[in-house]
Order: sequence, then C-alpha cells, then structure tokens
Amino acid sequence: MEAWVGLMSGTSMDGIDAVLVSFRDSKIQVHTTKTLSYPDALRLRLLSVSQNQGTPDEVGELDTMTGSLFAEAASAVIKEAAIPVSSIRAIGSHGQTIRHQPSGSSPFSIQIGNPAIIAEKTGVTTVADFRRRDMAAGGQGAPLVPAFHKAFFGSTREDRCILNLGGIANITWIPGTSGQPVTGFDTGPANALMDAWCLDQTGMPFDSDGHWAQEGMVDQSLLDDMLSDAYFAKPAPKSTGKERFNLDWVKTQVQRHPDLRAEDVQRTLLQLTITSIVRQLPQTSAMNVYACGGGTRNPLLMSELEKALGSTQLLITSELGLDPQWVEPVAFAWLAQQTLGGSAGNLPEVTGARGPRILGAIYPA
Repeated sequence: MEAWVGLMSGTSMDGIDAVLVSFRDSKIQVHTTKTLSYPDALRLRLLSVSQNQGTPDEVGELDTMTGSLFAEAASAVIKEAAIPVSSIRAIGSHGQTIRHQPSGSSPFSIQIGNPAIIAEKTGVTTVADFRRRDMAAGGQGAPLVPAFHKAFFGSTREDRCILNLGGIANITWIPGTSGQPVTGFDTGPANALMDAWCLDQTGMPFDSDGHWAQEGMVDQSLLDDMLSDAYFAKPAPKSTGKERFNLDWVKTQVQRHPDLRAEDVQRTLLQLTITSIVRQLPQTSAMNVYACGGGTRNPLLMSELEKALGSTQLLITSELGLDPQWVEPVAFAWLAQQTLGGSAGNLPEVTGARGPRILGAIYPA
C-alpha cells in the first residue's frame, strides 16, 4: 500500500488536522486521522503575528515551533495506522498561513511550519509551500482545494457546489452536464469573525454549537454595513483572510452601532456568513450544496444556511464519501501526490494563474 499524509491548519488557527490516506483511481481511503490542538499561548501568538504584530524573530520562532507540531501530528497519525514509515510516500503540508496578500504590486502569501523539520523528524519526504508557484504565475495562490474537489467530487448527473466553512468560506462550483468550467473563490468570512468576537467578548475561543449567537438577534443595519465591504462585490478570482476580516474590522463596524448587545453582534456575524455565501452562489436551479469544514459542526449556522438556500439542497460531503472534517487535509495529501507525479495542482480558472502549474517544494526524507 502506498500511503500519503495530509496536514492542514486553516485560518481558524486552532490546531492541525492530520490524515493518513491512500488513493486508487477515483477512490479515497482514509486510514487514520488525528487533530492536534495548538496550546492557547501559541494560538494567541499566531493570531498576533497574523495582524502584523510580530518581529522577524517572533516569526522565525513560530516557524520552528509550528514545524515541530506539524511533525508531531504527522508522526501520531502514522503511528496510529501501525504501518511502516517506509510505506508513506510523502507528507503534504499546507502550513499555517500568517499573511495572505494576493493583490497589489508585490503579492505574497506566507505559510509557516518549517517543512524541513517535518521531513527531518518523521523521516518522510515532505511537500509544502503550495501557494507561491501559482502566485508567481499571476494567480491568487488560493483557493487550491477546488482542484481536489474537481478530481473526486464531480458528477455527470448534477451540478455540485462544494462549500468549505472554515475560518474563511470558499466555494467550488462543479458543473455536471453543462460543459462549463469549474469555478471557485473565497466568499468571505465563515467562522473567523465569529470566533474572534466570541474570544474578545467572552474569553471562549469559539461559540460552541452557536448557543451564544442563538441568544442574539440579527441587526439589519449592522448587517447592511458589513455587506457593503467591497470584497463581497469583487469579481473572481479572489481570495481573502484575516488580513481583511478580523476583530478590528468587526469593531470598526460595531462602532457605528454602539447600542447593540454583544450577542446581537454575534448573531449578525453568523448571518453575514450566510448572506455573503448565498449571494455569491452560482445562479442555477439544478445544484446541490455539499458543505465541509468546521462550520458544519455549528447547528445554528447549518440550519439558518439551509433556510437561506431555499429549494437548493444542503448536504455534507459525507454524502460524497468523505467526512467534512477531513476534506482539506486529504486534499493536501493529494496535492503532494500531484507534485511528486509531475502533475498540476492548481486550477487556473479558479486562481487566475496563467496556466496549470506543478505546485510545492519538495523536502526529501
């Protein structure tokens, strides 16, 4: 058996998801999974650095620390599978994004989590730094997972939209019989703003099951102000992150509505996620939406999203054979396979790159 490890830590910056997986034709077999949470102090440091509040020394230290944790997560999932390390072809590591600026005269994207440390500590070839080649070719460098969605979730029977509800939400539209290209982009915040506001107001890192938001009410005036942000009307290709949608952004919006209760802001942020997604979905009557990511574990978010979608059916990617928690780490295992096989990992129609590119840098065992 040739196996691969995928490592993913997203914009929520809550920890590392690791999977050990094998691929055969269009089939995926997930063997073991592991989530390694970041210590609270480390998460706070990562959040601070992501807002330009860190020195080069701080970034360097965090690169080493997260690299060691990524290696620990990979080793744990390999150990649990009880297979020899020699059976692991490679590790695909997304790394931890601390800054993503895909626009401007000198676009860049920075992921830390030193892949040399991962390769050294695990003894497994590691593929990382997936975004920069796409950006060098004029792309956004994100989202990259739509290529995986296309490879494994496409259907000739229906149009499908894969909706990732991470810190940032992104969609991949996979037409069925229309012959149109796959498209995808970041729609805006999903959990990032809700988590940031919850931590600031309650000291809790996230709103468990949406209970706190359920105590509040949507304030339409605040919601309208939030939706006026230019990002939501920007045409694709586009990608975003905590550089734009962060706690300071929320507080700037709330300053114009000083009488709101904190729970009303939280409920409005949840509605912002829903409305910004629904407004940017493809205008087609024959589409099912399959959700994945951490937001699928928020019952209030999922129930309100289902209402907002109306006749469009909301499902989760388990219906397509892959648990919503593990879609992204499996995708980076697959991207590592693409890299070592000399195959492109991006979709130019999604990222805006000048063409297909082999992504990532290889760190031999």
